Amino acid sequence: MLNGRRRGGQGVCVIVNVVVRDNNVDQALKALKKKMQREGVFREMKLRRAYEKPSERKAREKAEAVRRHRKLLRKRLDREGY
Repeated sequence: MLNGRRRGGQGVCVIVNVVVRDNNVDQALKALKKKMQREGVFREMKLRRAYEKPSERKAREKAEAVRRHRKLLRKRLDREGY
């Protein structure tokens, strides 16, 4: 998704705008990095550095789903108390 294209599917293009105020480029860069982090650009770049076999991808995605589910259960336990 780095260039707005996904292989075999619909292309997704997200336009990110960052306003530079008072020539403060450092603050604008910080805002840009935060937005890119939220969009998952850095994570996807890391994943695309090397080829990932389909079996490895499936295992990684399953592990991520398990982590998300456990995190949801932890939050629910904290919130509801049982």
